[in-house]
Amino acid sequence: MNIQKNTFPSTLTLYRQEFWDTLRLSYPIVVAQIGLVAMGVTDSLMVGHYLGEVALGASGIANSIFFVVCVIGIGVMSILAPLTASAKSQQNTLRCGQLLRAGLQVGFLIGLLSMFVILVLSWNFAWFRQSPAVMAQAVPYLQIVAVSALPMMLFLAFKGFSDGLSITQPAMYITFFAFFINIPLNWLLIEGHWGLPAWGLNGAGLATLLSRTLMWIGLYLIFQYSNKIKSYVPFQKGWLPQWEIIQKIMILGLPAGFQYLFEAGAFAAAAVIIGWLGESPLAAHQIAISMASITYMIAAGFAAAGSIRVGDAWGARNPVGVRRNGSVAFGLAAAFMLVSCLTFIIFNQALVHLYIQEGEVVGIAASLMIIAGFFQLSDGVQCAALGALRGLEDVNIPTLFALVAYWVIGLPLGYWLAFEAKMGIQGVWIGLSAGLTASAFLLTSRFYILAGQKSRYEQKALN
Repeated sequence: MNIQKNTFPSTLTLYRQEFWDTLRLSYPIVVAQIGLVAMGVTDSLMVGHYLGEVALGASGIANSIFFVVCVIGIGVMSILAPLTASAKSQQNTLRCGQLLRAGLQVGFLIGLLSMFVILVLSWNFAWFRQSPAVMAQAVPYLQIVAVSALPMMLFLAFKGFSDGLSITQPAMYITFFAFFINIPLNWLLIEGHWGLPAWGLNGAGLATLLSRTLMWIGLYLIFQYSNKIKSYVPFQKGWLPQWEIIQKIMILGLPAGFQYLFEAGAFAAAAVIIGWLGESPLAAHQIAISMASITYMIAAGFAAAGSIRVGDAWGARNPVGVRRNGSVAFGLAAAFMLVSCLTFIIFNQALVHLYIQEGEVVGIAASLMIIAGFFQLSDGVQCAALGALRGLEDVNIPTLFALVAYWVIGLPLGYWLAFEAKMGIQGVWIGLSAGLTASAFLLTSRFYILAGQKSRYEQKALN
């Protein structure tokens, strides 16, 4: 009995300490994530206000295509944080420096490849069967933002490395600097002020390109002059590829990228399907998805912190800490998404009016906000579970889960509900909700099963 009385407070204390540790680590990541998505939301708000629903729909479909292509690279770059955290926990500074160098080399190549693929898709935009009005504005906008893939990947390489060192403030400051620069750039370039031409939607694309370039340059300069970061980066002469490290990043990063691809691809495919329903449903989808992307990115911040904390525990060969750290990340993401759920359901009309004041789009978007509210919890939990599994370097089975959840369950169900059950755009969103729920169940189960297996393995090794 005495052992139980002493153990329970100890376990509770450890969870409480982990909660605060994860929160301290995650808040700059979350703030940086908010800054990233806020740029997209600000673009949508300003495009909708100045240019109307056709331009709003065009920017939505173009950005969906952009992120579907770039999301594999985003997934590859995301693996740098847990790998760096594991190397740091082992006090292997040489490995840290090698990870940064290899990450930048991988990011450069993926950025160039992503840019080329996006340009090819823009030249063949007719494949997406959008209306002529949407196509006319989406194609040049997409070609402009395609160039931003390269600086974005380089920024993510720097960010993943510094996050893995638990030095998360620099990326936060740089992201918010870029956000506040993006607003006046949009104002100047969309409508044309101070003698500049009014470039409309193309101006919004140029503002995005300039903002992402500033983010990369800003973080690069911080790395050059921060002694705290440079102590982990024992730069050596020459930049010859570290093939063993590159291979490690790609083996773990590509499945992580495909996880993102299957999810983002399903939402992009949904945007294309919704475009077949008309310009008003497409604009409504863009409003609702931009709001949902804010909460998702905040949950992704908790997931990133969770992957780092799980990576720390696994690098130290602490399986009990692995389970505890993952559970705390799940709890933080779920608690936040529960608040988001209530906000979306209660204030659906008010949130839509931030984008557009009247017309058919308002009613459609308000109904989507309610559906988005109900899938918030599933979205947050599956995002946190992916992060925790990434910290365990478990990426292959979760990739299969993502394929099943979104492309076997979510998207086919959404298509059937939209066209066969005559539910329209709401049917597409209900299908996506089902996919997110399936993903949350599969990934969470996988984490706890795997954490238990690793715990038993470590116990056997000690014995």
